[in-house]
Amino acid sequence: MKRGRKGGDEDSSSSCEDVLEGLKKVRSLPEESQEVAVNWGRLPQEILLHIFQYLPLLDRAQASQVCRRWNEAFHMPELWRCFEFELSQPATSYLKATHPDLIKQIIKRHSNHLQYVSFKVDSSTESAEAACDILSQLVNCSLKTLGLISTARPSFMELPKSHFISALTVVFVNSKSLSSLKIDDTPVDDPSLKVLVANNSDTLKLLKMSSCPHVSPAGILCVADQCHGLRELALNYYLLSDELLLALSSERHVHLEHLRIDVVSENPGTTHFHAIQKSSWDALVRHSPKFSLVMYFFLYEEEFGPFFRYEIPVTHLYFGRSVSKEVLGRVGMTCPRLVELVVCANGLRPLDEELIRIAEHCKQLSAIGLGECEVSCSAFVEFVKMCGGRLSQLSIMEEVLIPDHKYSLEQIHWEVSKHLGRVWFPDMMPTW
Repeated sequence: MKRGRKGGDEDSSSSCEDVLEGLKKVRSLPEESQEVAVNWGRLPQEILLHIFQYLPLLDRAQASQVCRRWNEAFHMPELWRCFEFELSQPATSYLKATHPDLIKQIIKRHSNHLQYVSFKVDSSTESAEAACDILSQLVNCSLKTLGLISTARPSFMELPKSHFISALTVVFVNSKSLSSLKIDDTPVDDPSLKVLVANNSDTLKLLKMSSCPHVSPAGILCVADQCHGLRELALNYYLLSDELLLALSSERHVHLEHLRIDVVSENPGTTHFHAIQKSSWDALVRHSPKFSLVMYFFLYEEEFGPFFRYEIPVTHLYFGRSVSKEVLGRVGMTCPRLVELVVCANGLRPLDEELIRIAEHCKQLSAIGLGECEVSCSAFVEFVKMCGGRLSQLSIMEEVLIPDHKYSLEQIHWEVSKHLGRVWFPDMMPTW
């Protein structure tokens, strides 16, 4: 690890060489002499710190009891800048929870050292409450990143909204340099986002907040209007608006690098999906020509009406439910920046024409995955031939390919490999 003092690199390198030389000498000694040969308590602090960083927290705590120097290393501020709290209920979760006594010690002695913090909780309300209790105590630290990760729903969404907001506000107020915030599936709301902006508008660069039902389009627009350094944003489609895209395209705003949109419908026909104007997308492309637009669709077939009616700058497109031939045909005509396409299901009508259209118009396509679909072997070979070696990822289930008069399943392996310039096989369905 680099140090501020002069010659720090040389000292660290010299220390490592000394330790390695000592270990070589130990191996050459009889077993009964090895214990005496090396004093492990005299390992350089840089090496101890490096070793401790790879240990699970419980093992690290046990190692700190070996000797005074190891205990001193255990409490070095560098070791506590990045930390993940794992909170779970033993009876219902596979997660190994952070011991409560260790949490108390961290809060008492190291809360002011914490900078990069995440919470991994199971689906229980008790674990989410424990996370909020810890957040409420972080009054002496200034976090740079915060992530709230639910391994399963409902977790944070089952908490009283006021309890969650109160805990989160503690972090927003005390952290004046928060740059990354991941709060998917939480009851965060518009007023709490205003607190975030008031205290961290100059530093916030990444915000992920999919499935946050208490946030309105006006709330996320407030973030975009004030946080001009925002480079990555993830949210649900209902929060997307023309005003938001124009705010991200303003001259004061830095170039956007990554925008993820989740388009989700829980029940068919219950959600209204609005249309975004082409001019708004065009403004964002002019401002940030290299940004990635990732869209996940979990819709029913009858709900795709507002989408892919005109050119959209999507680069990564995932269909999690069945999607019709008509929609895939529109994708080929309206997504010229498409880099990756994944279709989980389509039905029993071959996608020959649609694949060819995508190959013709999506000149940057380099990855495709097809699940429960059907494509004739001839059309698939033609698709690969048109795309050529730029297809770095080609994941096609064997059941997708339908033999025809030109190619059998045995022949298609060789033909596709020839056009890709590497050996290729279709994916096989596991038999277990």
